Amino acid sequence: MLRKGFFLFCCFTLIIGLIPTSYAAHGTDSISGELIYLAQNITAANTEIAESPQEAETEPALDSGDTAWMLVATILVIMMSIPGLALFYGGLVRAKNMLSVLMQVFVTVSLMSILWAIYGYSLAATEGNAIIGSFDALFLSGIDDTTLNGTIPEYVFMTFQMTFACITPALIVGAFAERIKFSAVLLFTSLWLTLCYIPIWHMVWGGGFLSQLGAIDFAGGTVVHINAGIAALIGCIMIGKRIGLGTEAMPPHNLPFTMIGASLLWVGWFGFNVGSELAADGMAGMVMVNTQLATSAAVLSWVFVEWITKGKPTILGGASGAIAGLVAITPACGSVGPMGAIILGLVAGIVCLWACTSLKKMLGYDDSLDVFGVHGVGGIVGAIGTGILMAPGFGGVGYDEGIGMASQTVTQIIAVLVTIVWTGVLSIILFKLVDGMVGLRVTEDEEREGLDKTTHGETSYNT
Repeated sequence: MLRKGFFLFCCFTLIIGLIPTSYAAHGTDSISGELIYLAQNITAANTEIAESPQEAETEPALDSGDTAWMLVATILVIMMSIPGLALFYGGLVRAKNMLSVLMQVFVTVSLMSILWAIYGYSLAATEGNAIIGSFDALFLSGIDDTTLNGTIPEYVFMTFQMTFACITPALIVGAFAERIKFSAVLLFTSLWLTLCYIPIWHMVWGGGFLSQLGAIDFAGGTVVHINAGIAALIGCIMIGKRIGLGTEAMPPHNLPFTMIGASLLWVGWFGFNVGSELAADGMAGMVMVNTQLATSAAVLSWVFVEWITKGKPTILGGASGAIAGLVAITPACGSVGPMGAIILGLVAGIVCLWACTSLKKMLGYDDSLDVFGVHGVGGIVGAIGTGILMAPGFGGVGYDEGIGMASQTVTQIIAVLVTIVWTGVLSIILFKLVDGMVGLRVTEDEEREGLDKTTHGETSYNT
């Protein structure tokens, strides 16, 4: 007992002996001073902890991980256009028009980049009315290397969206390839970006009419694919059929190029879809797996239906099926689950094959590279399918409170119809306008000789 008491006494004395050193360090000379000091520090720490979440909510900070991913995603989408789309389209035309298609895609991407920076981003992404934004960011005014969009630099967000503005008009040129004037391509795509693409972008992604309605379009089913597909259909009808269609053979001149282009599009589409999350997070992972599964399913459904109906599976069918699956999953990839993505891909492959063969033949239009059949129809399948397959029963993320499958699907249909009507009517007007200003179509002699020589003075292959 005495030993235990002596031990406690020694410990107490040691602690008391150490306290003065601590006082001196804090400028105090009493036990009460030390207690006050400790209380103040605890209070300050609690205050700091309590305030930090509020500061995080009101003051977004740059996230280096998100920024690094978005830089990569932006580059991937540029790769989709050049070289991806250019090679995909170039391989599908005849050899005498290969360079003309490459040139149309290459220069369209360049021209749209400049227009987006000058006024496109401002009219699309700034606050405005239900249809269009404002000129607040004209010439990118008010944006510098310190301004943010969420957790990434606004310059990165602007450039990422620029790539969408580049590839969407470039998609259209495939519908009237081999017969349109180069000057008409540049004039039409410039006007179309301004009057069709930018308003739909603002309506869907910029807080406009369709956004307020509750339409879901994660990465561009309405903004990109239906938008471009309808303009492509209007264009190929108004410009007319290629000379010799139905009487002359017009097979793709280089299917390996088409395969390479489709593969580049497939890889680049991960930037397109996953990048639309604008962050490197769990949702991005879900979008990634959905994109892969839907694309794979569409390849299989297209190829096997083609195999059954025509007797042989083709690389052209496989490449076309991949694009159809990528298009269909684009609006849905952030809302459906992996099994829903497979269902959507299977349906898209079959429906787009039908559109590129039976529907095209039935209506009699000459969509050279099936832009409407793949992008227009695939976009419609994906946009409407989003409303159905996002249901929890299909493994989707579910609906907002008070909204069910029927309600959301109706909203998706309205978004599709608004896009079709808006772009359809304005595209007719713009094609008429361009035809009156510079003419839409090359002469018959130029078309027969090929646009590579007659328009650009070059040939694809020196033989």
